[in-house]
Amino acid sequence: MTSIDESGDAEVEPDDDLRSFGETIKAFRKRAGLTQEQFRPLVGYSVQYVAAVEQGRRHPSTRFVEKSEEVLDAFGVIRIAAKRLARRRGLAKWFRRWAELEEDAIALNTYECRSIPGLLQTEAYAHAQIRDVPPLATREEAEARVAFRMARQAVLLKTPYVAFSFIIEQSVIERQTGGPEVTRELIDHLLEVGKLPNVDFQIMPTVSPEHAGLDGPFQVLETQENEWLGYSEGQKTGQLISDPKAVSVLHQRYAKLRIQALNPVDSTGLLMRMRGSL
Repeated sequence: MTSIDESGDAEVEPDDDLRSFGETIKAFRKRAGLTQEQFRPLVGYSVQYVAAVEQGRRHPSTRFVEKSEEVLDAFGVIRIAAKRLARRRGLAKWFRRWAELEEDAIALNTYECRSIPGLLQTEAYAHAQIRDVPPLATREEAEARVAFRMARQAVLLKTPYVAFSFIIEQSVIERQTGGPEVTRELIDHLLEVGKLPNVDFQIMPTVSPEHAGLDGPFQVLETQENEWLGYSEGQKTGQLISDPKAVSVLHQRYAKLRIQALNPVDSTGLLMRMRGSL
């Protein structure tokens, strides 16, 4: 059986919930009389991945949970522990978990009404955005945040391609965060990203009598295990959404938004007119 080597890049700092889940896996593995080396081929993951989960350094994938439950004959305990883990993911850990999911996703849909998503930002735009939001970051903190955002954008170009869809409010660009020069550079960048074969970029016009996104920004992504997850956020809060019914609602809203927004061709035309007016 081919094992999945998912150690290293996507690991997170351990917390109590992750440690508790890891201890559950470890206890059932030992109950079955298996070492990590013996357990590895049975679930199809690498020893490094198994060790990272057991030590609380990695969020388990849905596939790992299901295979572990099956292999270890855990009476449903592992599934229950995984659901509890999903419910208890705290604010302090949300972005690292979402970045991990984003890195391994096969599809990602984003609706944004506040600012340009990090995956589409230029360095100048990112600096301008960070500079104006209290509490003010130090120069070193700002540089680190910008560098991280730029590094994340590698997922736009990796192969096999990830399917990306972005719907952005026209007003977000017209705000001219950072000034006209930064906005011109941003628009040029959006036009280039929109040419990628795996990216659909749409603008929601400022005048939109019908609008399915009035509850705020959100994202939905598909994992390599074909599980759909959502994310929404507000002021200093963020929520990873795994409940299938809640994710279904986000899918319905995104489908409506895709119809209500300008199509990619018209969105490109609007971007070019906005660029010319600066």
